[in-house]
Amino acid sequence: MCRNIKKLRFPDRAPTDDEISMAARQYVRKVSGYRQPSRANEDTIEQAVVAVAVATQKMFDELLIKG
Repeated sequence: MCRNIKKLRFPDRAPTDDEISMAARQYVRKVSGYRQPSRANEDTIEQAVVAVAVATQKMFDELLIKG
C-alpha cells in the first residue's frame, strides 16, 4: 500500500493523463484500504478511480499555474 500520494503539479508542464490516472488509483487504494478489491467491489472501485481522475483533471484545467 502506498504511503504518499505523489505531487502532480510541475513548474514546467501539466500532468499527463496517465499520471493523473495512476494518482487517482493510488488515492482510491489508500482511502478504501483495498489493494486488490474483490470482484463484488471491482466496479465500485473503478468508478471511484474514474471520478477522482475526472475531478483531478478538472482542477488542473482550472488552476492558474504561474511559477
